Amino acid sequence: MKKTMLAFLFACAILIAATPVRAQGTDLEKSVLDALWRLPHYGVFDNLQFKIEGSTVTLIGQVLIPITKSDAGRRVKEIKGVTQIVNQIEVLPLSENDDSIRIRAYRAIFGTADLYRYAMGADPTIHIIVKNGHITLEGVVSTKQDADLALLAARGVSGIFGASSNLKVQK
Repeated sequence: MKKTMLAFLFACAILIAATPVRAQGTDLEKSVLDALWRLPHYGVFDNLQFKIEGSTVTLIGQVLIPITKSDAGRRVKEIKGVTQIVNQIEVLPLSENDDSIRIRAYRAIFGTADLYRYAMGADPTIHIIVKNGHITLEGVVSTKQDADLALLAARGVSGIFGASSNLKVQK
């Protein structure tokens, strides 16, 4: 029970740290984070971020299925204080090759040394985005070495056209 609670708190802290533009801990920001975090189809192969400018929330990122995009927009629109949604979330193209790469990348990254801990909890802190054979890593890790190790593991996945990392190191 304690491990589950710690994993949940760690995942929440990482998700908060992963938002690119933030007004330090505002109620609106917390509400948007909560709405996105609770999406039923959001997972390790999706990447959701947002920007808040006044009462306008811009949603950005990539998702596997269209309902995740529409659910994100609908849930954020229902938040008190949000007057406008700009939904720039990209729905990734359907591809059996990309699906296969996702599975191999997941195994390679989270099967590497201590990186398995980033897959724990309801919201993994490393997200694996695969588009047209290219892997992009998104999220937050504890150390630069972990970010480098994750990218190295991603680059070792067979059948890819390239790999890059947008992983941020938690301060």
